[in-house]
Amino acid sequence: MSDNKNTEKRTGQIETLKKVLNYIRKYWLLVGLSLILAALTVLLTLYVPILTGDAVDMILEKGKVDFNGVFSIMKKIAVAVMITAVAQWVMNTCNNHITYHVVKDIREAAFHRLEELPLKYLDSKAYGDIVSRVVADVDTFADGLLMGFTQLFTGVLTIFGTLIFMMMTNVPIALVVVCITPVSFLVARFIATRTYSMFKLQSETRGEQTSLIEEMIGNQKIVKTFSREEAVKEQFSEINGRLEKCSLKAIFFSSLTNPCTRFVNSLVYAGVGIFGAFLAIKGGISVGRLSCFLSYANQYTKPFNEISGVVTELQNALACAGRIYELIDEEPQIPEAENAKVLENAQGNVKLENVYFSYVPEKKLIENFNLEVKPGQRVAIVGPTGCGKTTVINLLMRFYDVNSGSIKVDGTDIRDMTRGSLRTNYGMVLQETWLRTGTIRDNIRMGKPEATEEEVIQAAKAAHAHSFIKRLPQGYDTVITEDGGSLSQGQKQLLCIARVMLCLPPMLILDEATSSIDTRTELKIQNAFATMMEGRTSFIVAHRLSTIQEADIILVMKDGNIIEQGNHESLLAKGGFYANLYNSQFAC
Repeated sequence: MSDNKNTEKRTGQIETLKKVLNYIRKYWLLVGLSLILAALTVLLTLYVPILTGDAVDMILEKGKVDFNGVFSIMKKIAVAVMITAVAQWVMNTCNNHITYHVVKDIREAAFHRLEELPLKYLDSKAYGDIVSRVVADVDTFADGLLMGFTQLFTGVLTIFGTLIFMMMTNVPIALVVVCITPVSFLVARFIATRTYSMFKLQSETRGEQTSLIEEMIGNQKIVKTFSREEAVKEQFSEINGRLEKCSLKAIFFSSLTNPCTRFVNSLVYAGVGIFGAFLAIKGGISVGRLSCFLSYANQYTKPFNEISGVVTELQNALACAGRIYELIDEEPQIPEAENAKVLENAQGNVKLENVYFSYVPEKKLIENFNLEVKPGQRVAIVGPTGCGKTTVINLLMRFYDVNSGSIKVDGTDIRDMTRGSLRTNYGMVLQETWLRTGTIRDNIRMGKPEATEEEVIQAAKAAHAHSFIKRLPQGYDTVITEDGGSLSQGQKQLLCIARVMLCLPPMLILDEATSSIDTRTELKIQNAFATMMEGRTSFIVAHRLSTIQEADIILVMKDGNIIEQGNHESLLAKGGFYANLYNSQFAC
């Protein structure tokens, strides 16, 4: 079982790495330049010990020093060091450019995929976890990728370059170094195999924690209303405790990198020193060459220390990248048909034929739903909570696709037309208000950015929002946040209504649009709605039956089915479910 898990983990890492390399491929010129500069840096760094060894050999004994030769070598060392410094600076600039452009591309791909994903994905995921993937996981991935570019290339080239130089200088001592090298690989593998799963668990738990924090901050009033502070603290402490444990394990194994590799470094250095000393005594190598070899021993072992650290960071980066690519690779919403029609100036003829739909296969919701709405008709949908009212709206707007059957607008199946053109022909006001950070004017103009100031004011007046807007500190230029700041729920709802008033599309959807408005204002809004709905096909979802008495058709839903249909008077005369519902609201 564990072998299968290890195989799956390795396969997952390889697939993630391939995807990362696919993003890096776009910047192959910079990658090539970075490799060339890394090679130049390594060559010059390895050339300096040779010059140093030559200088040492020119110091024979007291009074026998070739100062001219030593000064000449020092000049060469100075030039080599200067070129190395410039090459490293340019290489690091290239690496930064590659890393942060790749991160930008990945973050954009993740956000674009979010915009393409069906609503069922967002409905089934915690928002905080999605935010954590796009923000925190991408940042962690960036740190690991940058370290990989900065240290991995140079480290690998230094190892191979040093071996070649050592072989050219003295083969026996070089063989001593090669024999001790496998210890470093064993150490690196031991650490790498244990850190990936731990960093992955750490990333997932951090996403869970972010989700809880976002949820609690956004709903702090509810938490306090029901005195859930202590329960929330306990829930946070439990998640925080798990994050502490998995973080400690991940950090523990990653912290083994430095002492373990330093131990191996000391073995290599000691082996070169002892073997080289015996060889020097026998005349097999000069003191200058031995000092060169000791310098190489240091340079050879140092990259193993760095690479082991890089491997640990890359494990963390790949774990985070895996979570990001899970989001990017999610199946997008059903693509539009190749010859999808653009719906322009819809007449408002809407027809639902034999519609079946359920959010999950095992739980049926809407079955054999049939409805035909003529242009300009007002259709009210009423029924108990959970009967499928909002689901019908989701299907009309094509937020979800029907499982079977069809929904047609002006005779064309909505699956055969572009989503954008379909939704542009609907004006929608929901019970849940949504505003974005910006001015009041920006929020009203959302559906019609090119609207003039006069049009914005007229829309606000029609929605009875103009008077409270003028009382704000900067009027229409008042900046609000997405939660509406100091605006009341009713005022936020009025802004959403003004937004639709400005566009006036041929079809309207009002889902509990006046639920947050006082009775007096509601009467004014109802008059405004009556004017707005004149000649427009309208779907009205309401719990307060007083708001839908003027509807042409009232659909009474229960358990996903239409159980009654007619106008207000005819349904009351039947004395059925609607009559009971109506009388329960207005009974003395």
